Amino acid sequence: MTNGKYRRWIVAGVPTIFFILLLSFSCQAARPATNPKDPATALVLTMPQAVKMALKGNDQLLAGEQEVAASRAGIGMARSNLLPHINVRERYMRTNNPTYGFMAKLNQQRFTAQDFALPSLNAPNPVSDFQSSIGLSMPLFAPQAKLGLEMSKIAYKAASKDLQRRQETIALQVVTSYLQAKTALEYIKVAQQGVKDAQEHLRLAKLRYKNNIGLYSDILRATTAVKNMQQIETTAAKNYKVVSRALGLLLGLTTPVTVGKDDFPVLLRPIGEYQNNAAQRQDVKAMELRYKNARNNLRLATAGLLPVFGVSSSYQMNDHNKPFGSEGDSWQLGAELKWNLFDGHRQSSAKAKAIHQLQAAAKYLAGLRKAVSFQVFQAYETVNETTHNVELAKEALKSATEGQRLVNLRYKNSLSPVVDLLDSQISLDQSRANLVARQNERQLAILTLSYESGMILNDLHAHSKSAGAKK
Repeated sequence: MTNGKYRRWIVAGVPTIFFILLLSFSCQAARPATNPKDPATALVLTMPQAVKMALKGNDQLLAGEQEVAASRAGIGMARSNLLPHINVRERYMRTNNPTYGFMAKLNQQRFTAQDFALPSLNAPNPVSDFQSSIGLSMPLFAPQAKLGLEMSKIAYKAASKDLQRRQETIALQVVTSYLQAKTALEYIKVAQQGVKDAQEHLRLAKLRYKNNIGLYSDILRATTAVKNMQQIETTAAKNYKVVSRALGLLLGLTTPVTVGKDDFPVLLRPIGEYQNNAAQRQDVKAMELRYKNARNNLRLATAGLLPVFGVSSSYQMNDHNKPFGSEGDSWQLGAELKWNLFDGHRQSSAKAKAIHQLQAAAKYLAGLRKAVSFQVFQAYETVNETTHNVELAKEALKSATEGQRLVNLRYKNSLSPVVDLLDSQISLDQSRANLVARQNERQLAILTLSYESGMILNDLHAHSKSAGAKK
């Protein structure tokens, strides 16, 4: 066996499969391996179960629920501008100011003729005044406040739609992490099988050397192959642990999650069905609501040119000795009309700003609809691509399996060198790992298509119900 051929195997053989496996893991989100016998990692979930748990425990979704609740509270704040306002006030004052002292005694209804004396008017003695009052005010015509209430309701609906879309996004992340964990678990099996195969090659090399029909260099090469496959197995085990822990993080846990053994077949629909449903996607609905609010914002700017009319009333008690005293009492009823005829062009500028914001919202909405249509198309083409790649990977695995079998026979009969045997084994290991990755890629592509069309939660729910019915 030549040194050149030996170097070719070292450079292009084991490093190749090591790189492919390592790259596959590094391109996937992390998630840890779990041992069912370990109480800390005993949580085994199917994909729909994992998604269901994430929808209840994911920290981003819990934060989003609070944001929606805050938006709902904003409706009450806007409505308050149309409802009566009642306030109670207690005020204490002590003064020798002639005007305030004069007014305080009048309100307390203890003003006498002596208080008209010029010395008393010009330099009164200090006067204490406890003033208790209750007031009510209510707008009767307030167009801006009414529009503000309508806009707050629309903003709440938009926030709710955003939360639903965020739920779909988290569901896709869970699905992605779940499938990555399944791929990582299969890579462990592939690596373990690769170790067994390499150990068998080492056994044959030792046997041939013992019987004086092989070279000691073959033993060294086979030993190197075993060590390299063991390194790959170690890396695969670590990657699975990381991916499993990442899945648990998406579910709001600090412990890893073990993937179930169930299959998750999602039927591929015609592309027209996906495109039709994508028009009803939650983020599209949210953008439509925001466009509606942009139009309301223009109305709001125009409403600033209209008058505001309201009524008010109050009841007041005054006492110079104690709080809430009633030496004197009085009441007021009033009405107010406020019309802003000129404010330095503020309202006209606000209207111009609202017009530009409305046009921008229209462009954003049109762009989003186009983008959604493209995303569905792209996802559908990815499904077609991954479907074709799965078939090619299956054929490649068949060829690699048969090629490895033939080279193994030739090596046993001293018709092929050990480097050919190791090369064929590398090709077989790569084909095994590639098939697992391509199958999970296709499954993820279908679920991504469901996500892009806004159907992923329905698809997961439907599968969960059908799986439960079968049980």
